Amino acid sequence: MAIVIAHGGLPPKFTLGAVFAQWSFDPIAFSLMVITGLLYWWGLQRIRGQKPVFATSRVAAFYGGLAVCVLALLSPIDTYGDVSFADHMVQHLLLILVAAPLFALGTPITLLLRAARPETRKRIVLPILHSRPVSILTRPVFAWLLFAVVQYATHFTGFYNAAENHVWIHALEHGLYLLSGVLFWWPVVGLDPAPHRLSYPARILYVVLAMPLSAFLGVAIISASAPLYAHYAHLPPPWANGVMTDQNNAGALMWETGGIASLIAVLFVAAAWFRHDEARQRRIEEDLDKAAGLIEAR
Repeated sequence: MAIVIAHGGLPPKFTLGAVFAQWSFDPIAFSLMVITGLLYWWGLQRIRGQKPVFATSRVAAFYGGLAVCVLALLSPIDTYGDVSFADHMVQHLLLILVAAPLFALGTPITLLLRAARPETRKRIVLPILHSRPVSILTRPVFAWLLFAVVQYATHFTGFYNAAENHVWIHALEHGLYLLSGVLFWWPVVGLDPAPHRLSYPARILYVVLAMPLSAFLGVAIISASAPLYAHYAHLPPPWANGVMTDQNNAGALMWETGGIASLIAVLFVAAAWFRHDEARQRRIEEDLDKAAGLIEAR
Protein backbone atom coordinates (compact mmCIF):
# COMPACT_ATOMS: atom_id res chain seq x y z
CA MET A 1 0.00 0.00 0.00
CA ALA A 2 1.38 3.37 -0.98
CA ILE A 3 1.55 6.04 1.68
CA VAL A 4 1.26 9.53 0.24
CA ILE A 5 2.66 12.44 2.22
CA ALA A 6 -0.15 14.98 2.56
CA HIS A 7 -0.50 17.17 -0.55
CA GLY A 8 2.58 15.69 -2.15
CA GLY A 9 1.16 15.62 -5.72
CA LEU A 10 -1.93 14.51 -7.64
CA PRO A 11 -3.20 10.99 -6.95
CA PRO A 12 -3.79 8.57 -9.83
CA LYS A 13 -7.12 8.39 -11.66
CA PHE A 14 -9.99 6.84 -9.74
CA THR A 15 -9.76 3.06 -9.74
CA LEU A 16 -10.67 0.69 -6.94
CA GLY A 17 -7.05 -0.32 -6.40
CA ALA A 18 -5.77 3.26 -6.53
CA VAL A 19 -8.37 4.51 -4.07
CA PHE A 20 -7.51 1.89 -1.44
CA ALA A 21 -3.79 2.44 -1.93
CA GLN A 22 -3.74 6.22 -1.61
CA TRP A 23 -3.58 6.74 2.14
CA SER A 24 -2.01 10.04 3.12
CA PHE A 25 0.15 10.78 6.16
CA ASP A 26 -0.08 14.11 7.92
CA PRO A 27 2.39 13.91 10.82
CA ILE A 28 0.81 16.82 12.71
CA ALA A 29 -2.75 15.49 12.45
CA PHE A 30 -1.59 11.97 13.28
CA SER A 31 0.36 13.14 16.32
CA LEU A 32 -2.55 15.22 17.65
CA MET A 33 -4.93 12.29 17.30
CA VAL A 34 -2.55 9.92 19.09
CA ILE A 35 -1.96 12.42 21.92
CA THR A 36 -5.72 13.04 22.29
CA GLY A 37 -6.43 9.32 22.44
CA LEU A 38 -3.69 8.74 25.01
CA LEU A 39 -4.88 11.60 27.23
CA TYR A 40 -8.42 10.24 27.21
CA TRP A 41 -7.11 6.75 28.02
CA TRP A 42 -5.03 8.22 30.88
CA GLY A 43 -8.16 9.83 32.30
CA LEU A 44 -9.99 6.50 32.15
CA GLN A 45 -7.16 4.82 34.04
CA ARG A 46 -7.27 7.52 36.72
CA ILE A 47 -10.95 6.89 37.50
CA ARG A 48 -10.88 3.10 37.21
CA GLY A 49 -12.81 1.59 40.10
CA GLN A 50 -14.50 4.87 41.03
CA LYS A 51 -18.26 5.25 41.30
CA PRO A 52 -20.23 6.00 39.24
CA VAL A 53 -18.73 3.88 36.47
CA PHE A 54 -17.86 5.91 33.38
CA ALA A 55 -20.28 4.77 30.67
CA THR A 56 -18.82 2.52 27.97
CA SER A 57 -21.00 4.28 25.41
CA ARG A 58 -19.18 7.55 26.11
CA VAL A 59 -15.78 5.91 25.63
CA ALA A 60 -16.97 4.33 22.40
CA ALA A 61 -18.28 7.69 21.18
CA PHE A 62 -15.02 9.52 21.86
CA TYR A 63 -12.81 6.94 20.20
CA GLY A 64 -15.35 6.73 17.40
CA GLY A 65 -14.76 10.45 16.86
CA LEU A 66 -11.02 9.82 16.63
CA ALA A 67 -11.64 7.00 14.14
CA VAL A 68 -13.72 9.35 11.99
CA CYS A 69 -10.87 11.90 12.10
CA VAL A 70 -8.47 9.21 10.87
CA LEU A 71 -10.88 8.41 8.05
CA ALA A 72 -11.30 12.07 7.11
CA LEU A 73 -7.69 13.23 7.42
CA LEU A 74 -5.48 10.23 6.63
CA SER A 75 -7.49 7.98 4.31
CA PRO A 76 -7.96 8.29 0.52
CA ILE A 77 -10.73 10.79 1.30
CA ASP A 78 -8.00 13.31 2.11
CA THR A 79 -5.80 12.29 -0.82
CA TYR A 80 -8.54 12.66 -3.45
CA GLY A 81 -9.82 15.86 -1.87
CA ASP A 82 -7.05 17.61 -3.82
CA VAL A 83 -8.72 16.74 -7.12
CA SER A 84 -12.40 16.46 -6.18
CA PHE A 85 -14.46 19.16 -4.50
CA ALA A 86 -17.16 16.56 -3.67
CA ASP A 87 -14.57 14.36 -1.99
CA HIS A 88 -13.28 17.37 -0.06
CA MET A 89 -16.85 18.12 1.00
CA VAL A 90 -17.18 14.57 2.38
CA GLN A 91 -14.05 15.22 4.44
CA HIS A 92 -15.45 18.42 5.93
CA LEU A 93 -18.86 16.88 6.63
CA LEU A 94 -17.23 13.97 8.46
CA LEU A 95 -15.43 16.42 10.74
CA ILE A 96 -18.41 18.72 11.38
CA LEU A 97 -21.35 16.33 11.45
CA VAL A 98 -19.85 13.04 12.66
CA ALA A 99 -16.58 13.48 14.56
CA ALA A 100 -17.63 16.66 16.40
CA PRO A 101 -20.86 15.31 17.96
CA LEU A 102 -19.11 12.03 18.83
CA PHE A 103 -16.46 13.99 20.76
CA ALA A 104 -19.22 15.85 22.61
CA LEU A 105 -20.92 12.53 23.42
CA GLY A 106 -17.59 11.32 24.84
CA THR A 107 -17.90 13.93 27.66
CA PRO A 108 -14.17 14.73 27.94
CA ILE A 109 -14.83 17.59 30.39
CA THR A 110 -16.59 15.25 32.79
CA LEU A 111 -13.70 12.81 32.49
CA LEU A 112 -11.16 15.60 33.09
CA LEU A 113 -12.96 16.82 36.21
CA ARG A 114 -13.09 13.30 37.63
CA ALA A 115 -9.52 12.35 36.69
CA ALA A 116 -7.76 15.52 37.87
CA ARG A 117 -6.31 15.65 41.38
CA PRO A 118 -8.36 17.81 43.77
CA GLU A 119 -5.66 20.48 43.91
CA THR A 120 -5.23 20.52 40.14
CA ARG A 121 -8.97 20.67 39.64
CA LYS A 122 -9.32 23.59 42.07
CA ARG A 123 -6.32 25.64 40.95
CA ILE A 124 -6.18 24.98 37.20
CA VAL A 125 -9.12 23.11 35.66
CA LEU A 126 -12.04 24.97 37.26
CA PRO A 127 -10.55 28.49 36.81
CA ILE A 128 -10.05 27.74 33.10
CA LEU A 129 -13.56 26.35 32.69
CA HIS A 130 -15.01 29.37 34.50
CA SER A 131 -12.86 31.90 32.61
CA ARG A 132 -14.41 34.58 30.41
CA PRO A 133 -13.00 33.22 27.09
CA VAL A 134 -14.46 29.77 27.77
CA SER A 135 -17.74 31.34 28.86
CA ILE A 136 -17.96 33.24 25.56
CA LEU A 137 -16.95 30.26 23.41
CA THR A 138 -19.56 28.02 25.04
CA ARG A 139 -22.47 30.43 24.74
CA PRO A 140 -24.96 28.71 22.40
CA VAL A 141 -25.54 31.90 20.40
CA PHE A 142 -21.80 32.37 19.86
CA ALA A 143 -21.31 28.69 18.99
CA TRP A 144 -24.19 28.83 16.48
CA LEU A 145 -22.83 31.97 14.83
CA LEU A 146 -19.28 30.60 14.71
CA PHE A 147 -20.58 27.41 13.09
CA ALA A 148 -22.30 29.47 10.39
CA VAL A 149 -19.45 31.93 9.83
CA VAL A 150 -16.80 29.21 9.47
CA GLN A 151 -18.80 27.35 6.83
CA TYR A 152 -19.71 30.38 4.75
CA ALA A 153 -16.39 32.22 5.11
CA THR A 154 -14.34 29.19 4.09
CA HIS A 155 -16.49 28.46 1.04
CA PHE A 156 -17.23 31.96 -0.28
CA THR A 157 -13.94 33.78 0.20
CA GLY A 158 -10.42 33.21 -1.07
CA PHE A 159 -9.79 31.04 1.98
CA TYR A 160 -10.77 27.82 0.20
CA ASN A 161 -8.33 28.26 -2.68
CA ALA A 162 -5.61 29.33 -0.24
CA ALA A 163 -6.23 26.18 1.79
CA GLU A 164 -5.80 24.03 -1.30
CA ASN A 165 -2.49 25.68 -2.11
CA HIS A 166 -0.92 25.98 1.35
CA VAL A 167 -0.60 23.07 3.74
CA TRP A 168 -0.72 25.14 6.92
CA ILE A 169 -3.91 26.96 5.83
CA HIS A 170 -5.45 23.61 4.96
CA ALA A 171 -4.63 22.35 8.47
CA LEU A 172 -6.13 25.55 9.94
CA GLU A 173 -9.28 24.94 7.90
CA HIS A 174 -9.69 21.45 9.33
CA GLY A 175 -9.07 22.77 12.84
CA LEU A 176 -11.75 25.44 12.38
CA TYR A 177 -14.27 22.92 11.14
CA LEU A 178 -13.65 20.56 14.04
CA LEU A 179 -13.59 23.32 16.69
CA SER A 180 -16.74 25.05 15.43
CA GLY A 181 -18.45 21.66 15.09
CA VAL A 182 -17.64 20.60 18.65
CA LEU A 183 -18.76 23.96 20.07
CA PHE A 184 -21.97 23.78 18.02
CA TRP A 185 -22.90 20.25 19.11
CA TRP A 186 -21.86 20.65 22.76
CA PRO A 187 -25.09 22.34 23.96
CA VAL A 188 -27.17 19.97 21.81
CA VAL A 189 -25.66 16.89 23.48
CA GLY A 190 -25.77 18.59 26.89
CA LEU A 191 -23.96 15.85 28.84
CA ASP A 192 -20.87 17.74 29.99
CA PRO A 193 -21.12 20.49 32.63
CA ALA A 194 -21.35 23.88 30.95
CA PRO A 195 -21.90 27.47 32.12
CA HIS A 196 -24.75 27.92 29.63
CA ARG A 197 -27.20 25.03 29.34
CA LEU A 198 -30.15 24.86 26.98
CA SER A 199 -33.50 23.36 27.87
CA TYR A 200 -34.67 20.50 25.66
CA PRO A 201 -37.10 22.68 23.65
CA ALA A 202 -34.33 25.25 23.16
CA ARG A 203 -31.97 22.54 21.90
CA ILE A 204 -34.49 21.47 19.28
CA LEU A 205 -35.00 25.09 18.18
CA TYR A 206 -31.21 25.59 18.10
CA VAL A 207 -30.79 22.66 15.69
CA VAL A 208 -33.81 23.56 13.56
CA LEU A 209 -32.52 27.10 13.07
CA ALA A 210 -29.23 25.65 11.84
CA MET A 211 -30.88 23.48 9.17
CA PRO A 212 -31.10 26.26 6.55
CA LEU A 213 -27.35 26.89 6.87
CA SER A 214 -26.34 23.76 4.99
CA ALA A 215 -29.34 23.99 2.66
CA PHE A 216 -28.54 27.54 1.51
CA LEU A 217 -24.84 26.74 1.20
CA GLY A 218 -25.56 23.63 -0.85
CA VAL A 219 -28.03 25.47 -3.12
CA ALA A 220 -25.53 28.30 -3.67
CA ILE A 221 -22.86 25.79 -4.73
CA ILE A 222 -25.25 23.94 -7.05
CA SER A 223 -26.51 27.20 -8.56
CA ALA A 224 -23.05 28.44 -9.53
CA SER A 225 -22.69 28.63 -13.32
CA ALA A 226 -18.89 28.44 -13.27
CA PRO A 227 -16.26 26.71 -11.13
CA LEU A 228 -16.14 28.39 -7.73
CA TYR A 229 -12.52 27.49 -7.01
CA ALA A 230 -9.61 28.02 -9.35
CA HIS A 231 -7.78 25.09 -7.80
CA TYR A 232 -10.23 22.56 -9.29
CA ALA A 233 -10.80 24.49 -12.53
CA HIS A 234 -7.05 24.45 -13.31
CA LEU A 235 -6.50 20.74 -12.72
CA PRO A 236 -5.18 18.77 -15.69
CA PRO A 237 -7.34 16.15 -17.44
CA PRO A 238 -9.04 13.90 -16.51
CA TRP A 239 -9.81 15.84 -13.34
CA ALA A 240 -10.90 19.12 -14.96
CA ASN A 241 -13.26 17.40 -17.43
CA GLY A 242 -16.04 16.97 -14.89
CA VAL A 243 -15.43 19.97 -12.66
CA MET A 244 -19.02 21.28 -12.79
CA THR A 245 -20.57 17.86 -12.13
CA ASP A 246 -18.17 17.42 -9.23
CA GLN A 247 -19.10 20.86 -7.89
CA ASN A 248 -22.83 20.09 -8.14
CA ASN A 249 -22.27 16.81 -6.31
CA ALA A 250 -20.49 18.71 -3.52
CA GLY A 251 -23.43 21.10 -3.18
CA ALA A 252 -25.92 18.23 -3.09
CA LEU A 253 -23.88 16.50 -0.38
CA MET A 254 -23.88 19.64 1.76
CA TRP A 255 -27.60 20.19 1.29
CA GLU A 256 -28.79 16.63 1.88
CA THR A 257 -26.31 15.50 4.52
CA GLY A 258 -26.78 18.63 6.60
CA GLY A 259 -30.55 18.13 6.62
CA ILE A 260 -30.26 14.45 7.56
CA ALA A 261 -27.80 15.20 10.38
CA SER A 262 -30.10 17.91 11.76
CA LEU A 263 -33.10 15.57 11.68
CA ILE A 264 -31.15 12.87 13.52
CA ALA A 265 -30.07 15.44 16.12
CA VAL A 266 -33.67 16.60 16.67
CA LEU A 267 -34.79 12.99 17.18
CA PHE A 268 -31.86 12.42 19.56
CA VAL A 269 -32.83 15.47 21.67
CA ALA A 270 -36.52 14.53 21.63
CA ALA A 271 -35.67 11.03 22.89
CA ALA A 272 -33.45 12.47 25.64
CA TRP A 273 -36.24 14.89 26.59
CA PHE A 274 -38.72 11.99 26.84
CA ARG A 275 -36.33 9.94 29.03
CA HIS A 276 -35.72 12.97 31.27
CA ASP A 277 -39.45 13.60 31.79
CA GLU A 278 -40.09 9.89 32.34
CA ALA A 279 -37.37 9.73 35.03
CA ARG A 280 -38.73 12.87 36.71
CA GLN A 281 -42.26 11.45 36.75
CA ARG A 282 -40.92 8.21 38.24
CA ARG A 283 -39.18 10.14 41.03
CA ILE A 284 -42.37 12.07 41.78
CA GLU A 285 -44.36 8.86 42.00
CA GLU A 286 -41.74 7.30 44.29
CA ASP A 287 -41.87 10.35 46.59
CA LEU A 288 -45.67 10.17 46.69
CA ASP A 289 -45.53 6.47 47.52
CA LYS A 290 -43.07 7.15 50.36
CA ALA A 291 -45.24 9.96 51.72
CA ALA A 292 -48.31 7.72 51.57
CA GLY A 293 -46.43 4.98 53.41
CA LEU A 294 -45.42 7.37 56.18
CA ILE A 295 -49.01 8.54 56.61
CA GLU A 296 -50.29 4.95 56.80
CA ALA A 297 -47.55 4.06 59.34
CA ARG A 298 -48.81 6.80 61.64
